[in-house]
Amino acid sequence: MKTLATALAGVIGVCVLAASPAISAPYDPFGTNDADEYYAGQTYSRAGAQQYDPYAGQYGASAGYGQGAQAAPQAQVAPIPREMVRFDPSYTPGTMVVSTSERRLYFVTARGEAIRYGVGVGRPGFEWSGTKKIVAKKEWPSWVPPQAMLQRRPDLPRYMAGGVENPLGARAMYIGGTEYRIHGSNEPDTIGQAVSSGCIRMTNDDVTDLYERVRVGAKVVVLN
Repeated sequence: MKTLATALAGVIGVCVLAASPAISAPYDPFGTNDADEYYAGQTYSRAGAQQYDPYAGQYGASAGYGQGAQAAPQAQVAPIPREMVRFDPSYTPGTMVVSTSERRLYFVTARGEAIRYGVGVGRPGFEWSGTKKIVAKKEWPSWVPPQAMLQRRPDLPRYMAGGVENPLGARAMYIGGTEYRIHGSNEPDTIGQAVSSGCIRMTNDDVTDLYERVRVGAKVVVLN
């Protein structure tokens, strides 16, 4: 299984805080699967946490089917710690705002404040923007390679149950009207990088934290 997981991580381009943030034939609703976001042939470096300057005068981003056998989440060292920050008060609580250029996701908790997470975003040529909604949520989602990928890699498994080796990670939130997800990852070193095929990836710890806060129907705003 470990050998298979290692092989998958080389070809698939898919998307630690225990308490509250510190202050400073599987299911696929879109008929496609983007677990091919694990980007082959790249060495990823850790990105340092961006320091928030409260006096900079700018707000964060704007100036039983389909679930495999569950496993206990594995702790990951997040290269970018999540934290509470001031945020653009025009966004309503419950909204997620993804800043592609910053490689950050903001979950708005109240007018003027948000939790900031480090994320991986689409690599060059796979960036996108728009306003969408979360239409489904899955814990430990399973993975089925799409036909286009199987044509390129007929050696890949036709199905992979959810679990710690699955490239979709511990949780997935499906973005309506797209092929994309906000999901976990078993490669935390890619967080803060532009490596995916359009999905928003997070560490398993961060995506589990966000998953508990987000409701189906929540607004997702993706900015360039």
